[in-house]
Amino acid sequence: MSLESLALIEEWPVPTAAAAVVRADGVVLGTHGPVTRPFALASVTKPLAAYAALVAYEEGAVELDEPAGPEGSTVRHLLAHTSGLAFDEHRVTAAPGLRRLYSNAGFEQLGDHIAKATEIPFGEYLKQAVLEPLGMTSTALDGSPAKDGVSTVDDLVRFAAEVQAPRLLDPRTVAEAMTVQYPGTKGVLPGYGHQNPNDWGLGFEIRDSKSPHWTGGSSSPRTFGHFGQSGTFLWIDPVAGAACVALTDRAFGPWAVEVWPAFTDAVLAELSGAS
Repeated sequence: MSLESLALIEEWPVPTAAAAVVRADGVVLGTHGPVTRPFALASVTKPLAAYAALVAYEEGAVELDEPAGPEGSTVRHLLAHTSGLAFDEHRVTAAPGLRRLYSNAGFEQLGDHIAKATEIPFGEYLKQAVLEPLGMTSTALDGSPAKDGVSTVDDLVRFAAEVQAPRLLDPRTVAEAMTVQYPGTKGVLPGYGHQNPNDWGLGFEIRDSKSPHWTGGSSSPRTFGHFGQSGTFLWIDPVAGAACVALTDRAFGPWAVEVWPAFTDAVLAELSGAS
């Protein structure tokens, strides 16, 4: 089966785009565009980094509730953007757990914490813990665990299949990552303004009832994932039983706010009709 809805990326005002949809059993339902071309992921790096952090947790290298980051913060706070660290600066702007302050700095401190605990540079740890076992040979992290990943649609399809049917992690750990951490926490969703609540799991944003949002109007509240400022996104909708990856080479902006939700709704409608 090939999803015709994926061809909508041809209408996006971007130089290059590639997309795919994969089921929980790893079956790729459709692809469009150069799926082997590497793209800068921007913040779609964060789910990969979070998955590596959860491997470190299951290996016993770190605990989710051990101190990490600023005073009073834990690994869990860093993963859930509630450490109190500023967006792109290593300075504290709130007490841990009070507000959802989306923070690249928090993921950088998370990477430093795991590197120290495992005695392996974080980019190398991600490679050993996640990328190599999943066969993600075209993915690399050379820099910030918050935003410096590079990958292909083909590789991210492998990751999306793993998250839906975990082999590297206990399914209960992944279920925790999809569960709202610090419920009721307000905050800004970058590009979409204040959200109350601004729900987040462990490294994954949770859709719930957020409006406006980068996923579709028909996306289930259980949908989780991430988008990036390089014009990239990955969502997983457990109700639809599928995940979608889209990578582009144009920075996120009003164009994405306009076309992404309609694209997602078209994909979900086709999936629903196919089932």
